[in-house]
Amino acid sequence: MSATPHSRPVTQRGMAVLNDPLLNKGTAFPWEERTALGLHGLLPSGIHTLEEQVTQAYETIMSTTDILEQHVRLRSIQDSNETLFYALMQKHLTELMPIVYTPGVGHACQEFSRIWQKPRGIFLSGADRGHMADRLAAVPHDDIRLVIVTDGERILGLGDLGANGMGIPIGKLSLYTACAGINPALMMPVMLDVGTDNATLRNDPTYIGSRSPRLRGQDYDDFIEEFVTALLGRWPDCLLHWEDFAGRNAAPLLQRYRDRLPSFNDDIQGTAGIATAAILSGLKAKGETLAQQCIAFAGGGAAGIGIAELLLAAMKAEGLSQEDALKRFYITDRNGLLTHDMEGLSEGQALFARQDETSQDGQGRTLADIISQNHPTILIGVSGQAGLFKEGMIRDMASHCTRPLIFPLSNPTSHVEATPRDILTWTAGRAIVSTGSPFTPVEIDGRSIPIDQTNNSYIFPGLGLGALACGVKTISEGMIMAAAQAVAALSPLKAGGTTLLPPLEGIQDVALHVAHAVVRQAQEEQLCPAFDDAALQDALSALSWKPHYQPYQAA
Repeated sequence: MSATPHSRPVTQRGMAVLNDPLLNKGTAFPWEERTALGLHGLLPSGIHTLEEQVTQAYETIMSTTDILEQHVRLRSIQDSNETLFYALMQKHLTELMPIVYTPGVGHACQEFSRIWQKPRGIFLSGADRGHMADRLAAVPHDDIRLVIVTDGERILGLGDLGANGMGIPIGKLSLYTACAGINPALMMPVMLDVGTDNATLRNDPTYIGSRSPRLRGQDYDDFIEEFVTALLGRWPDCLLHWEDFAGRNAAPLLQRYRDRLPSFNDDIQGTAGIATAAILSGLKAKGETLAQQCIAFAGGGAAGIGIAELLLAAMKAEGLSQEDALKRFYITDRNGLLTHDMEGLSEGQALFARQDETSQDGQGRTLADIISQNHPTILIGVSGQAGLFKEGMIRDMASHCTRPLIFPLSNPTSHVEATPRDILTWTAGRAIVSTGSPFTPVEIDGRSIPIDQTNNSYIFPGLGLGALACGVKTISEGMIMAAAQAVAALSPLKAGGTTLLPPLEGIQDVALHVAHAVVRQAQEEQLCPAFDDAALQDALSALSWKPHYQPYQAA
């Protein structure tokens, strides 16, 4: 087979080609490539285009309405042929996002051991302590630029799923490519299998992870330290995305390592970024500022505190002092309103604990009391408690605010604090609602009201793309704010639309917009080298990948 100027040399032959999802074309291999790579007899004689494969794959996925089965079918395509998988994702992103991401990924993680078919990524367990550098050295990919890591302890609102939580890094890495076009060959999912305290999993004969109790204390800290050290040794220029760590570990780990390698926690910072973007968009439509608001939170964990911290920074940017801004926050957790006299508060919780109130026997006021007495204009749910927002609370809130912003953000759908239909019914359609999981439009009073999903995929793909392109050494809160403001600037409400956030169909443009905003902020903070437009475009191009079949030649 004669070489073409853009053909890719391939050293593998036969089944080795078909077993590599980044090389495999399935029935799309042309005759001359089948000859050159020893594929005759291994494939049926029919030859299809990528477009024909996408059509057939889509029909296969949509031939069932069972979301777990749809997820399994999509993952099977990804494990076999990544070009086909991403071509399918990009053509049908709005329909397939809920299958690959929430809520589908929640079902997949709960059943991960049962549906696991083919290795993907790296599993590091307690048995690997002392050998992690060797384990990473054995990975045959020298140019990994982005790693998503989890220890599976707080998967969505589902709790400790142990090694089954690997479904989250796999799913989110696919969105870096589908949404921001980052080459999948540059990314790696990692599961830190430090055991599980989920007795049901430990007693399940199909469970694929370690059956030991979770590492805690110094043993856990030493495990994480060895992993980060090994990661830096193997891929010193990589970006580390922390995902679904329990609240007790999430913020401390981010603080400990964010200056050793560029890293961010998506549950804290990505959630904060997209929630802030949606809130800023809603307030713009109302003609109000953030500094005018009173904000109540249901949930004072890492996600809630992360959102509050970014909103606090935005209020200060609007001119409020920190003291005055903090007075506008009411954060409740399992023991009610956070107050300054409570014991065991995290650093972030202590910042937002009310200085003008005290607890009674360790219990603060309830969310219902806060809504009734303090009249919040924004209500954010990150509690993981289904049905927490009761009818009386929402009606009370709407009686004091014409257009309240109510964001039940807990995932998956089964854990949402209230459904959009209920919220809109209880507020006579006046509330501005955004959710963490996808919901269909609500029909009320002759209107069809679309429901925005404050989907982290509006933030983290572009943030990662921009951070990698400019080579930052740390990811600052200013960069997270820049990402949030970039998304808010694209809100359709500015042009008379009906949604807070841009449609998913345009998510690639959103990611690029976010990436440029992140790079500009990094340059302003002198966190990266100076870039002119041409150099930045070259850096973005070096990371990008499009799902099309490249011609091959035998090497």
